[in-house]
Amino acid sequence: MSEYTSRPHLAIIEVTASRPDRPEYHAKVQVLNGRVAAESIDGGWNVSRHAAADVTPTELLAATASADAIVLVGGEDLTPHFYGAASGYEGETAHFENADAGQIAVVRRALELSTPLLGICRGLQVINVALGGTLVQHIEDDGFHKNLNVPIDQILATHGVMLADNSGLAASLGATDVLVQSAHHQSVDALGAGLVAAAVAPDGLIEALEHVSAPITGVQWHPEAPDAPAEQLPLLLGALQRQVVPARVPVFA
Repeated sequence: MSEYTSRPHLAIIEVTASRPDRPEYHAKVQVLNGRVAAESIDGGWNVSRHAAADVTPTELLAATASADAIVLVGGEDLTPHFYGAASGYEGETAHFENADAGQIAVVRRALELSTPLLGICRGLQVINVALGGTLVQHIEDDGFHKNLNVPIDQILATHGVMLADNSGLAASLGATDVLVQSAHHQSVDALGAGLVAAAVAPDGLIEALEHVSAPITGVQWHPEAPDAPAEQLPLLLGALQRQVVPARVPVFA
């Protein structure tokens, strides 16, 4: 067996592979998603990428069934009916209901099978909604959680977050106070079943969550951003890899 085929399989699930109506936004998202893929390969993963909006939920589940771990990356707002809310709110983006349904199904399967899963930005919100939580649809923000009135390539804002001392996230990052880059206008409201806050911003918004018994973690920020602290994404991917059942795959240093 070659080194490559013996690597653990990481499925990276994005929203869609194409946004012809919003090329600048799509280009930014693809830079971020590409960094997740590249860092994962460098870290010893065999990577597959999946666009949830471009297949049915059943097809997405089948395509990712062999994955040893999952990363849900960023993108548009979830369709409000999935968390019992309505459209028409401030800052509302396009919705991809098919992607929402597929990613929610992936989270629920991960919980059932104890598949390690990391959610980034929208991915954190998918985790929360999949487990019965709700979202604040638009936060009152003076530019703390994202830069306002700037080109899309400058939208990521740098700020601090405080990690819970006893959280797995603090253990993974080796710190309880970290700088992050974020660009979100929504946030966790009610936590889903089994989830606890793992980090908060100075304004009290939940910036990360973890499941109390399953290997599921979500961060509201973008560790894959080009200007994010260089160690964040490798540390998070390394923690994800350590959660993979040791008997199934080797762990790469």
